[in-house]
Amino acid sequence: MARFSSMDDRCAVLNLSRLHLDDMNLEHIVDSKRKQIQQLHLAYNRLSLLPPSVCLLSNLEYLDISDNGITLIPEDFIRLTNIKTLVAKNNLLDESSFPKDFACMQMETLNLSGNRFGDVPMQFLKLTKLQSLSLGANRLKSIPPEIENLTCLEMLYLGGNLISSIPPELANLTCLKYLVLCDNRIQSIPPQLNRLHSLLSLSLHNNLLTFLPREILSLVHLQELSLRGNPLVVRFIKDMTYNPPSLLELSGRTIKSHNLLYLTNDLPSNLIHYLNLASECPNPKCAGVYFDSCVRHIKFVDFCGKYRLPLMHYLCSPQCSSPCSSNPQSEAESEDENSVPPDRLQRVLLG
Repeated sequence: MARFSSMDDRCAVLNLSRLHLDDMNLEHIVDSKRKQIQQLHLAYNRLSLLPPSVCLLSNLEYLDISDNGITLIPEDFIRLTNIKTLVAKNNLLDESSFPKDFACMQMETLNLSGNRFGDVPMQFLKLTKLQSLSLGANRLKSIPPEIENLTCLEMLYLGGNLISSIPPELANLTCLKYLVLCDNRIQSIPPQLNRLHSLLSLSLHNNLLTFLPREILSLVHLQELSLRGNPLVVRFIKDMTYNPPSLLELSGRTIKSHNLLYLTNDLPSNLIHYLNLASECPNPKCAGVYFDSCVRHIKFVDFCGKYRLPLMHYLCSPQCSSPCSSNPQSEAESEDENSVPPDRLQRVLLG
């Protein structure tokens, strides 16, 4: 039996969930009543298609069609110009299920977890007002660089997919507060994520991470970091694999470290570009730079006075690497540890 409850004189919720429906028709509802409906719940039925009469609800703002067998969202769906939230968890939707003009909608929340998406539909990447996107438990193998177009996004849930890498463009989502990438196949975190200055929670558990970028210390508002289920190194490791710098790099290091002045007319454009790629050595006792040749150096930093996280450093030469020490409070480590305020990272979940 349909449950139609008035919320006030102007809007109403129509609840048709758990009625074993395989079809439905809302045309019998008088037009004045249809215009009042702002929320429609159709979860836990037997629908394979979104009933066309849903598109008659001109003032609909919230639609829940979760736990059905829906494979297609009809073209007429774009007539719902007021809809802001679509919840369609646990259906049979994929990247071909949505209208081409879906990108023109004013959607703010999309929850499509538990479907069959192999790629993020391009229409979704043009929803400029989208604040929350959930595509967990799908079949995604990658995150498209165009994710950066969702500039209003505050929550991105991509847990339970087949993702192996994170594009640096994700760092352009400056409003992002919650990023869930757990239960994937991610092996490394791009250092560019340090630009996510609004980030409060980062879920990375059950991936293939062995270290974190040292730039994660720049996430000044981060309160929760979940890392359990990763093959994080459990003892001090230092990789001294080091390819000697080329003559080009040695020349570039000399110019940058000695602050030698040059004009754009002095050097070919490709050399100017190369010099602009110089990275400063993070060793506070070294004023050097590096380009392509560097030492990968993992060391632990203490968080919350309890957990020691492995952070990756890229140093300009083996001489910059502090000697391996059994003392967990070595000078090099404590410098980084002291830079972490005591109120940072309220929850670090490793176990």
